[in-house]
Amino acid sequence: MAEIEHQTQTVAVVPAPRAPSAGESGGETVAAPNAPKRLRSWRRLWSWHRLWSRREWILVILGGLALAVVLTWPTLRDPRHTVPGDIGDPSLFAWQIAWGGNALLHNPMHLWDSNTFYPDPHSLAFTDTVLGYMPFGLIGSGMEAAILRYNILYVLLHALAFVGAYALTRQLGARPLGAAVAGVAWAYAPWRLAHAGHLNVLSCGGIALSLAMIARGHGWSLRDGHRPERHHPGWALAGWLVGAWQVTLGLAIGLAFAYVLLAICLAAVAGYAWSWWRRGRPSFGRRLLAADVIGGLTFGAVTAYMGYAYLLVVKLHPQADRSLAWTEMYSPPWRGLLTAPDGSWLWGDRYAAAREQLSWPPEMALLPGLALIILAAAGMSFSVFRARHRALLLLGLAVTVVLTLGATLPGHGDPGYLTLSKHLPGWIALRTPGRMTLWSSLLLAILAAGAVSAFAAGARAVAPWPGRGQRALLARGKFVVLRLLLLIPLVAVTVEGINRTEHPEVLRYPAAMGVAHEPTLVLPSNGSLEMSVMLWTTNGFPRVPNGLITFEPEAQQRIRAESTTFPDRASVAALRAEGIRSVVVLPEWLGGSQWEGVPDRPVDGLGITREEIDGAILYQLG
Repeated sequence: MAEIEHQTQTVAVVPAPRAPSAGESGGETVAAPNAPKRLRSWRRLWSWHRLWSRREWILVILGGLALAVVLTWPTLRDPRHTVPGDIGDPSLFAWQIAWGGNALLHNPMHLWDSNTFYPDPHSLAFTDTVLGYMPFGLIGSGMEAAILRYNILYVLLHALAFVGAYALTRQLGARPLGAAVAGVAWAYAPWRLAHAGHLNVLSCGGIALSLAMIARGHGWSLRDGHRPERHHPGWALAGWLVGAWQVTLGLAIGLAFAYVLLAICLAAVAGYAWSWWRRGRPSFGRRLLAADVIGGLTFGAVTAYMGYAYLLVVKLHPQADRSLAWTEMYSPPWRGLLTAPDGSWLWGDRYAAAREQLSWPPEMALLPGLALIILAAAGMSFSVFRARHRALLLLGLAVTVVLTLGATLPGHGDPGYLTLSKHLPGWIALRTPGRMTLWSSLLLAILAAGAVSAFAAGARAVAPWPGRGQRALLARGKFVVLRLLLLIPLVAVTVEGINRTEHPEVLRYPAAMGVAHEPTLVLPSNGSLEMSVMLWTTNGFPRVPNGLITFEPEAQQRIRAESTTFPDRASVAALRAEGIRSVVVLPEWLGGSQWEGVPDRPVDGLGITREEIDGAILYQLG
């Protein structure tokens, strides 16, 4: 009896062996102290795999930030003095963000009445406006801060595009590797390099992130279809709010996004109605419906607010209305779909001859990536997504490609892009059909994610993580080799995204502007120099009639005409009547302009003062 009791106690104190949990191989999570060094290294590799599964989104965000710094380099090498692309549009957007922060801090009721294009009101809406970035303008002040802010946002928007595409494809059913390929391929597609200076075009990460959140909120994916048990109203509402923020980054791509969401909503309503009719009960909860209504109304209100701002400009300046001739001029030929821009490190030189055949390469070199196209083609036949969903993706791809070609299609783009310009409100303002490649490259990325995910699943079935022991070394080698081969698509799309974008230094701020009495006219007042003048005004935001957009406001045209004979009695009187108190002349920029003789003209008897300051000439009109 004592023996039996002793045995029972012994059994009670010896723990039973624990069964391996999901994702573990028995005995592989903890290395024995006397295990061979090679085995311990394999176990450390497996522990990293487990870390990924538990901290996926933290690692994705950190990886996206690191990748953005590397693939946009050298943007952050000298972020206070240089900008990517050219000094034109980046100067404009840097000024916009800085002005927004200044207006929000000092006079939010007059946000749209900027300090440029004096004396015209509502001048912030004269061109596409990145209103959603303007809270960043509250941080720092002055020209150097504006440039630094712009460069940081330039890097961050690439990181957001990667994370957004990753989140979307993960929600649709892709594995992490497939989602990573999609994220890199979309965020760093070669065509985007032609838009290095177009912050409003590059800022598209909110589109993919919004769609991912809305899809998650509705429990929908390309892999499993609609699963009502996975409804989450909070994610759906967050998706609508992110979409509303995306629209505030400009209607150049935001308007098309609004119409895409509208089309998705109509299709979803039809699908839910069909499901309700078949099952006799709704598959759409009240809380989710409320989230969609609130989110949809918010999105619609923000879109209407942005649209009204631009409609008011057309009302005040009828010459700002764009005709279909703009769309016809910027419509790319079919060869542009497979032509890389000059900024591509891998393909730039190889496509130089093809770009010479394009009338406007910056808007017509639209290559989404050869590796992406190959992977997407594979995804049509081999994918983790359902066949009918792949067919829908292919249909969407065909539609976006047709729209991208604009007026170069048979029938002159009608039916096609010009049809939308004639019938959809606001579409005529989207004068560059080539930017629709944003959507075709996103659909290609989704197809590619499905293919890479299927390859990964096949590799896992062929070579799962082997068991323990020395005999498993060969199996482990096979496992690692197959995993390394799976990285080839990721490496390919990454290499295609390497840039050779120029990073010129912005023009030096004229010291004369710092002592001039505003409103100040800067001469010459024409060409791309006007964008640099806008950037210079971030030092204090003096009112200036300078600025550059796609049309010439009447007041600016009048002031330019009056200043061509400056300084003489008539021009001084006219500028005083316009409210101009000082004129800053930049002699090094006058060559070939209608103001070329200004520095040599006398000022005697005009009641004005003339002073040379660090290479510039300051005239105080009193």
